[in-house]
Amino acid sequence: MTSTRSDTSETHHPASFLQMVRSIPGAAREVWRGKQAAWQASSLLRHPLRDLGWNSDTAAALQAEVERLLPGTGGISPSRSIQANSTLVCEEDCIILEDIKTLTKQHNRSNATRTAAYLECYEQYPELHWALLAHMVSRNGGYHMTDLHSDLMHNLQNQEDREHMYRLLERCNALIFQDAYPQLQLYIHSRRLGRSCFHLLSHFHVSAFMTPFWERFWLERCSSILSVALIINEQNYIESRVVQHPYFQKVVLSKPAFHLHNLAGLNHIVFPLGQGAGLAGRVIEHFSKINERIQFGKGLYALLFGVEQVLQQVLEFARAIPHRGSRAEYWPGLFTTHHAGPQDHRLYAEALLNEEWLPEGQRLYSPELLAVWGDTPYEPITRQDWLQTRDCLGYLTAPRRPWLFEMSHEHRYGMLKTALAHDVQQITH
Repeated sequence: MTSTRSDTSETHHPASFLQMVRSIPGAAREVWRGKQAAWQASSLLRHPLRDLGWNSDTAAALQAEVERLLPGTGGISPSRSIQANSTLVCEEDCIILEDIKTLTKQHNRSNATRTAAYLECYEQYPELHWALLAHMVSRNGGYHMTDLHSDLMHNLQNQEDREHMYRLLERCNALIFQDAYPQLQLYIHSRRLGRSCFHLLSHFHVSAFMTPFWERFWLERCSSILSVALIINEQNYIESRVVQHPYFQKVVLSKPAFHLHNLAGLNHIVFPLGQGAGLAGRVIEHFSKINERIQFGKGLYALLFGVEQVLQQVLEFARAIPHRGSRAEYWPGLFTTHHAGPQDHRLYAEALLNEEWLPEGQRLYSPELLAVWGDTPYEPITRQDWLQTRDCLGYLTAPRRPWLFEMSHEHRYGMLKTALAHDVQQITH
């Protein structure tokens, strides 16, 4: 890797600039080479396929049940806040409620604790497909949080922009956990007791949308339909509370620094297929659009549970590598958790083009989560039920497996674009 110390930046600008320009043709070649490699690798991984077990009749029946809950149909009232059920609960139910509230608070401390809690739910009851999907997506949330302090990103944002971006990522992660984890725990308690506990959903301010799905899941174990319902629910849950919230619109989503993440390929969700091995996954183009987030989530689910090799290799990775937020967890040949000190003199694009892995001492700093971010307090959460229109019902369709999903090269190319942006910033400032 090139190391050009800049004691007097004017002296080294010409050489550094030429070094950067030389890397651009290589970057263009890398795109084409990466597409070819992705097609080949995807075709090798694609078989055998797994049956997702989607039942169209069940989905249609549940859609009709949700429609009966809509405002104006005798269901929920417009803009209703989700209130705890006023009916009396037995002593056993009270114990369940307190236990789940305690566990949720305990595991909602950070991205690391949430991610581990999701995997624990899946390991207890593997029919809870969404819990494994949430574990892997939450891992990526942690990677995106620590990227903000990585070697490649450290000079692309000021501290204020980093803080705002972190708060967006953390808020989404925390809110989804707060809503979904009690639902998973109610199922676990139901299995333990041998009776449905889903009459307690409203005590956790869960949308009325989810009740029919959990009640049907208790009877039929329709994992794919429940997973799609949870994807729809969680994306609607964060839509008004985060994505459309005036604070995040003003300080994050409208800022050039946010669009830099998309340009640099940091909108990737990757499923490691082993440590130092390949990556499966997808790219979300427009985070701010709820329809894209829902379809994106459905595609990730179909990839994870619809392709046998992906599921088995992801599970092996998840069980073997604890999540601490560093990208060194899946590519230790490129990343390190060791911070070597100020990196202001280093350029990265040419080395990433020329080397598959980087030698020890020259790897990219990707910190662990707790080394760079602490716990974050937030204002109280609004309790309104997002279920007000039938817009969500169009998403109750069978998830489709993506055809092109191996993305090791695309992920590398995203890193390369980030490195080029880093190097330009380094040379011109």
